[in-house]
Parts: sequence; structure tokens; C-alpha cells
Amino acid sequence: MPITNFNIKGLTDAEVLASRKKFGSNVLESKKKNHFLEAIKGLVKEPMVILLLVAATLYFFTGNTGDGIFLAAAILLVAAISLYQDAKTHNALEKLKELSQPHCKVIRNGEVVEIMSQDVVVGDFLMVEEGSTIVADGIIVHSNDFSVNESILTGESFSVEKDANSADNKIYMGTQVGGGLAIAEITAIGNQTKVGKIGKSIEDISSEKSTLELQINNFVKKMVIAGAVVFLLVWGINYYNSEDVLDSLLKALTLAMSILPEEIPVAFTTFMAIGAWRLMNMGVIVKQMKTVESLGSATIICVDKTGTITENKMRLDKIFTLETDKITSVKEVLSASEKELIITAMWASEPIPFDTMEQSLHRFYERIAENDERPNFKMVHEYPLGGKPPMMTHIFENDKGDRIIAAKGAPEALMAVSGLSDSEKEILKKKITDLAAQGYRVLGVGISKFEGTDWPKKQQHFKFEFKGLVAFYDPPKGNISKVFQDFYNAGIAVKIITGDIAETTAAIAKKVNFRGSGEVISGDDLVHLNDSELAKITSKKNIFARMFPEAKLKIINALKAQGHIVAMTGDGVNDGPALKAANIGVAMGKKGTEIAKQSASLILVNDDLSKMVEAVAMGRKIYSNLKKAIQYIISIHIPIILTVFIPLVLGWVYPNIFTPVHVILLELIMGPTCSIVYENEPLEKDSMLQKPRPFSSTFFNWSELFTSIIQGLAITAGVLAVYQIAVNNGANEAITRTMVYTALITANIVLTFVNRSFLYSIFTTFKYKNNLVPIIVGITVGITLLLLFVPPFTKFFQFERLDINQLGISVGIGMLSVLWFEIVKWWKRHQISKTAISSS
Repeated sequence: MPITNFNIKGLTDAEVLASRKKFGSNVLESKKKNHFLEAIKGLVKEPMVILLLVAATLYFFTGNTGDGIFLAAAILLVAAISLYQDAKTHNALEKLKELSQPHCKVIRNGEVVEIMSQDVVVGDFLMVEEGSTIVADGIIVHSNDFSVNESILTGESFSVEKDANSADNKIYMGTQVGGGLAIAEITAIGNQTKVGKIGKSIEDISSEKSTLELQINNFVKKMVIAGAVVFLLVWGINYYNSEDVLDSLLKALTLAMSILPEEIPVAFTTFMAIGAWRLMNMGVIVKQMKTVESLGSATIICVDKTGTITENKMRLDKIFTLETDKITSVKEVLSASEKELIITAMWASEPIPFDTMEQSLHRFYERIAENDERPNFKMVHEYPLGGKPPMMTHIFENDKGDRIIAAKGAPEALMAVSGLSDSEKEILKKKITDLAAQGYRVLGVGISKFEGTDWPKKQQHFKFEFKGLVAFYDPPKGNISKVFQDFYNAGIAVKIITGDIAETTAAIAKKVNFRGSGEVISGDDLVHLNDSELAKITSKKNIFARMFPEAKLKIINALKAQGHIVAMTGDGVNDGPALKAANIGVAMGKKGTEIAKQSASLILVNDDLSKMVEAVAMGRKIYSNLKKAIQYIISIHIPIILTVFIPLVLGWVYPNIFTPVHVILLELIMGPTCSIVYENEPLEKDSMLQKPRPFSSTFFNWSELFTSIIQGLAITAGVLAVYQIAVNNGANEAITRTMVYTALITANIVLTFVNRSFLYSIFTTFKYKNNLVPIIVGITVGITLLLLFVPPFTKFFQFERLDINQLGISVGIGMLSVLWFEIVKWWKRHQISKTAISSS
């Protein structure tokens, strides 16, 4: 029924602007904290900043003004970098929050338009339907069997029926439509709504810490404790040797700075936030940071048929009536009974259709009806889609008291409540099978009569006359076969879970080369299985048809119980429980209901499943790159710690080779390397041909930690070898310090290249496109050359210009202390190649 039949024009564009100017935007304004001030407070609490402040104060106190100024400048630089990264993370989260807010439909300029909830104004006519979230307060002016769940306000979980004439004819922000449809004139928005006045926010993004975040925080805490212990030990040793409290404290602070891995939590936050931002630009909205972490571990994806595999352009294509006893194309000349079938199916649809099948029925009605009766009839009662198998019934009445009681739904549902003979049922079953085998979505249509207004409790209690079958065709998406193959290549199993019948689903699955299209399990069969049988079936079968919410939920939970990380796509109200239960709930951005979007953790903006493949690839890339960054941090921290610690403890000739100034300079060089370079690394080749990473595996597993420790110890051995070579050749402390520092910087640069992959050679990774690598490495080399060859810098850092032999020794040993790992990588590739040959 066109919106014009309701005689509601809505606001004009000028009236919308005037209302917004007068009443503001539809946003819940809380007492917002100043994000910049909060970031500053957080920064002041950072252990590294505290250590720098203490060290700078001690330098000023002891008269070392130059070193004090440098550390003060370092504090400002660290603060600037931290605030920039924090701002970038905050902006990404705010953008995600904005994009994930509910959309809604309003009537403006005589048309139904979809807008963001924050754009609703007082005076708008808001249209809400089953599955949508109400985004403002208003008064109902029209409704069709409308009910709303107001548990957010009342605490009651059941839905309340309302209409324009009921005592409570108001709708409220934050409540959810349980059934039917309503049009309401908006009376309050934002903080003036009932929710706004009681200060209850409905759009908070969850801040629950993920498993990975907890593991990282736990690791950093252990390092902080270790740093505190070593700090006290070194302070004690230095004080014992010099009996100078302040000097020994400065030297202990040097080691404490070298131990603190403050880059790790920064890297985690940066990688996750920028990853979510990259996904957003790809058309994938991530509502929670922890979803980014789990994407790369997905082992199974459960997809709906309509709108996910197919285009969701359900068009009426074939019809069948018992009177004609033939399947007819709607493009042909239709008989009276065939026209009556389509008209009845239209009356069984929503007056304002939002489903593509119902929209198609309304369009056909307009073509074949001699007189449009829709403005003359008003819906007086509605039975929403329900039952197993499902059906729906609408009851219309005009001013004369004439009634139309029309139903449509699963053919077997209508056949069960119609007075059909056994032979007629057999004919219908055969036609249904024939149509379904061609990939059609088939619905049965019935009409009934009823006197009085004491409506039956259930629609199945009506006695229907079976009018016939309507068949809709929804063609598969052009790219869906490739999407499935990409999932298979990535080691991800795909299962179809749909409410459609088995034959239609199997036909579409066969067309798109879906694995396991020959065997289909129905929802009724599934619910009677015990846990072991369910586990067996869900593991082996890939197509589940005639699924209802409880059955979908059973499948998701059964797969999770087997240790799978399950992604589930959905768009309807009935998909809500399964989307919430899945590890990764994926809602459709265009055709998805607001309840589906709120239940999901991820939204595909354009309903394109291929974006899910890209999202999985992004998840794998983020996890892999974060791991590279943290392994790099661990590897490079070890030589810094031991270069400070070993000469002191073993009483070498220059026991305090580095001061806080040197350590903080190294930290400033390393920070951008791990957070910027590695975050920007492309996905390694063959990453999407590997099996998913087990989600249960710990981030800091022993084999990878061992690799980082060995790399760190090898660099330490090289750096300390440079120390001893310098001392044995009679070098003074400045020369020794310069050679050690040069070796360490060289190792840092080479490690950046080597650790871009723990499998492929440095020659392969040189081909990876990452524009930040030459920039960051260039800056590092430039800073090093300034320190070595520009006298003011050389003097300030207590360095000395090296001759060609000293420079060659430092650079050569620094490179060799890292490049040996290329042999390990070659051996790994050789073993993989041998395994592949033997298995083939």
C-alpha cells in the first residue's frame, strides 16, 4: 500500500532545518570528559614518562643541564607521539561508533527515506517495523498490529501492543519493535527523550578486554616487576661501587628504561584501531576491537541464502493454481484464477512492503488490478510470521464491512490448514519440488472467511481455501562462487543455514559450486538430535534448510562446542540469537534489521560477502604484523638491557657504557619502527592459503618467544663482541661507546628487514610494498650519521668519530648478529618443501 494512501506528507526540507535549529540533533549528550585532558592524565601515569621525569630532574639537580634538556625534549616527543596515536585511535573509534548507530525510516516530502538516527528531528513522521530500534520518542498516528518491547525502560521482557487509540499511544527511544508496523510523529529527541532524561545511554561501545589484550597486559606487568627488581639491584651495585646516591640512581634508571616494553601496549592499541579503520574503509564496520583479533581465527562461516548468496532481488516469476493445473510464467497472459492468486498474495503482504518479495507482489497487483482497492481497505488484525513451518495472515476491512483474510507462507503450512484432498496435496508437492529444484522460492497462498471480531488465537485455526503457489526467483550473486573458493582456500568451512526449503537451497548451492550441495538437513530433523548426533551432523553436513531461530542457535553452539571459531551472517529479527551466540556475528548493512545489526559484532555495509574474505585477510594480517612488532620489541630490548647490565655486573673497564640519554634515543628510534613500519606491512604471500590460527593458542607461545630471545642474545653477543674488540684495540670509552651504539643501531635496522617474515627470505620481503620502510630506515640512518659526524651531536652524546676500520667492524658485526637468521628461514622453507613433496 503506497505511503500516499496514508495522507502523510511529512516535513519538507525547510521544516527539517527549522526543527533542527530549534530543538537540536537527536544525540544523547552525556557529561563528556575532555579526551585530550584524559589522554594527558593517562600519559603522566606511564612508567616510561615517570622515569624520564625523574632522570631529567636528577640531571638538572646535578648540574648536567644539557642532558636534562634533552630528556625534557624527549618527554615532549614521547608525549606528542603518544597523543597522536591516542587521537588516531580515538577518532577511529568515534567514526566506528557513528557508522554503527541505528538507521531509520522517516516520511519527508511525501516519500519514505532512510536516514541516520541522529538526523531525526521533532515533527518527523518515523516509520518503525518489526526488527527496528526506535530512535526517538513519538505519538503513534497509524499502526498495523504493532507491539513494542520496552524492557530498556520497564524491565519487562514481554512486548506491549499499542495503536493510535490505545491509552499509551507513545513510543520511546531505545525500545524495540516486537511485531507489526507503526508510523509515529516525533515529539522528543536526544536528551529530551524519556531515555535521555533518565541518563541511560543505549549506544555504548563495549570496552571489555579481549584475550589477547589481557595476555599482553599480563606480559608487560611481569616485565615491569622484573624491571623494578633489577633497578633496585643495579642501584645497590652502583652505590656500593661509588657511594654516590644520585649518580647510582641515574645509572639504575638507565637499566629500568631499557627493560620497560612500553611500546607493546601502544602497538596493540594502534594496530587494532587502525585495523578497524582500514576495515571501515573496505566497507566492514567493526563494532568491537576484539572482533579484529578473532577474524583471522575464523574456521567456519555460516551464511544465509537470500541476500548473501543471492542478490536479494526476489521477483515473482512463476505461479500455479489447481484450477489451471500448470506452472505459468507471469510474463504470459494470466487466467482469472491466476490473477486472483496474485491479488490474494498481495493482501497477505505488509501494507507498506519492505521485503523484496512483497514489493514484487505489490507491483504485479498494480499491473493486473482493474481498480486499486488498497486505499479503501484498512488492516484490522495481523498474525505475524510464525509457526513451524511459518506462515502469516493479514485481515483487511473496508467501510462497508467487507473483509479480506489472506495468508501466505511455507506451502506445507498453508496445505495443513486448507481442505485439500490427498490427490491435490500430491499434485502440489510435485509442483513445489519441480519449482524448488530450479532454485525458486515457493510460497503457498490461502484465503479465508470469518464473522465477528473475536479473532482466533492462532492463524492456523482459520479454515483456508488454498489459492495456489507463487514462485520467486532470486539469482545468485556473480562473485559468490569465487567467494566460496576463497574461503575454502583459506581453510574456512562454509555452511548454509536458511529458512528456505531444501530443494531450492540445494539448487542454488549447486549453481554456485558449493561443496556438499547434495545433502540437506531440515530444522525439524535437527532439534530432535542429541548432542553427539548434533555434533556429527553439523560437522559433516553443509546445508541446513527450513531453519528457525532455535535450530540456528543449536547449530552455532554445536560448532562452537567442537572448538570452532564461528562467523555467522544474518539480517532478520530471527537471526538475533544466533548472531549474538556466534564468535563473529555478521549483519548485513543494507537489508539487515536493526536488531540484527545490534546483535552482530561486524556489519557488511554493502551486503557483499566477498568483504568478509577481505576482513579475514585483514584479521590475519593484523595479528601477524602485531606479532612481528612485539617479537621485534623483545629481540631489540634484550641487547639494550644486557649491554647496560653485563659490563656493570662483571666489572668491565667501562661499566656504564650507556646513560639514560642513549637509552631514550634508542627507544625513540625503536618505537616508530614497531608501531608504524610493521602496522603498514602487507599480508604475506600464501597467508590466505594457510589454515586459520587456533584461537586458543597463546600469543606469547614458547617457540616464538624462544626465537625472539635467541635473536636478542645473538645481537647482544655481537654488540658485546664489538665492545671487547674496541677495548682490546686500546679504544677509549667514547670510541667504545660509539662502536657499541653503531653496532646496535645497525642490528636494529637489519632486524627490521629480517623480521618482516619469519619464513621468506629478505630478498622476498624487499618486494613487499611498504612505503614507510625506506622512510623510517632513512630517518634512522640520518640520525646515526648526525651522531657520528656532526661535532655538536657527537660531543653531546659523548661519542667520537670512528675511522673506517672501526665503522666497518661495528656495522659488519651488527649485520651478522641478525642475518644468521636467514639460514634458519632457509632451513624452514627447505623442510616445508620436503614435506610437500613427500605428501604429494
